Amino acid sequence: MGAGSQSFVHRDSPENNPNTPFEFTQENIKRADVIIGNYPEGHQAAAVIPLLDLAQRQHGWLPISAMHKVAEMLDMPKMRVYEVATFYTMFNRKPVGKYFVQICTTTPCILGGVGSDVILKAIEENLGIKPGEMTQDGMFSLLEVECLGACVNAPMVQINDDYFEDLTVDDINKILNEIKQGKKPTPGPQSGQNRRFASEPKGGLTSLSEPPTGPGFGVRPDL
Repeated sequence: MGAGSQSFVHRDSPENNPNTPFEFTQENIKRADVIIGNYPEGHQAAAVIPLLDLAQRQHGWLPISAMHKVAEMLDMPKMRVYEVATFYTMFNRKPVGKYFVQICTTTPCILGGVGSDVILKAIEENLGIKPGEMTQDGMFSLLEVECLGACVNAPMVQINDDYFEDLTVDDINKILNEIKQGKKPTPGPQSGQNRRFASEPKGGLTSLSEPPTGPGFGVRPDL
């Protein structure tokens, strides 16, 4: 099994098999050409990650037919593309909802603020699904993940490309309900730390609170 409890091994299914329809749009073909052009002749394989990401953004997830198309464009063995797609957990090799909710439940998020376990329970109750499941209308998927790198702003979730941090139960319900209403909630820190700008202390700066000294400060006058 791979990270996120996904199997490394592909098994054909009705929705994911070599005959699953996939072709890059003309717009994305142009984007792919620009990406490939960033690499020297003979080293086009270095573009495999951005091209897989482009395919996933277009299709919503990454079927094996999309991997085959990337392998063809980069003149790579299909197995080399499979290796990349199965290694990185950012690639979803089975269908996910339009809004992919990933909640971190590692130590800092469990201990920070109200705790990720409380936020996870609120998400489950709001969406009616458990981690690894998708709502019947295909709008939301929920996944419990490892550290997402926003430990200072715990607890937090990632929804598609956006981070929502310093969460309370009211915050996560407001975010999910706004998405259901077709609105785009404001990402970043929420109310758990008084809507701070980034990851500064709740009570204000504790260092770098004065203008920096000029060159030579503290240096011996004879130097």
